[in-house]
Amino acid sequence: MKVTVENFCEPIITYIKKTVTLDVESVEKVIAQSEEVIFSKGEILLKEGAVSKYCYFIVSGLARSYYIGPDGRTTTWLFHFNEPFSNAKNLFINDYKSFLTGQACTLTIEALTEVRAIKWSITNFLTMCNDIPVFEKWMRRLNESFFIVMYDRISSLLTMSASDRYIKMLAEEPHLVQMFSNYYIASYLNITPPSLSRIRSRVSKTD
Repeated sequence: MKVTVENFCEPIITYIKKTVTLDVESVEKVIAQSEEVIFSKGEILLKEGAVSKYCYFIVSGLARSYYIGPDGRTTTWLFHFNEPFSNAKNLFINDYKSFLTGQACTLTIEALTEVRAIKWSITNFLTMCNDIPVFEKWMRRLNESFFIVMYDRISSLLTMSASDRYIKMLAEEPHLVQMFSNYYIASYLNITPPSLSRIRSRVSKTD
């Protein structure tokens, strides 16, 4: 993992400013609590069973967070990238429960390409919440957004058929098909690659 120092905070500052107003002093405080890191392709940012000590805001590159089942099969929980169509679930990387509680995490997070990110420790995070009132306001809104997204993700996995999950993905996140391999898309839908091929064939015939 390499660390760089040049004008690295602009992406996160720009993102925060979409929701709240940051004055010059607040911007300086965010910069003071932030660090830029670069992960190599294939590097593990977080491993299941460890404690999620850092929260990352992805600046460039691709990553995924995933669960490992009892049979060793992985289920991709989220894809992480920073593109114009990204939302909070794509931009931020960590096991949030582990990050806040210090308990062992259940996710593994892997860089699929070189990943450039902005890193906050729990200390950085709490300092900004305490010292920057608008940051704490932003975090409340971000948490609300996360809750809605995570509720929808869990609901889809628990209540929808594999075909319906695929159709929903095409409607809401069609870019994923272009960005990630069939293996990862199947993992995201919690199905096998052969099942994805069959579903894709059936859906294409009904179009």
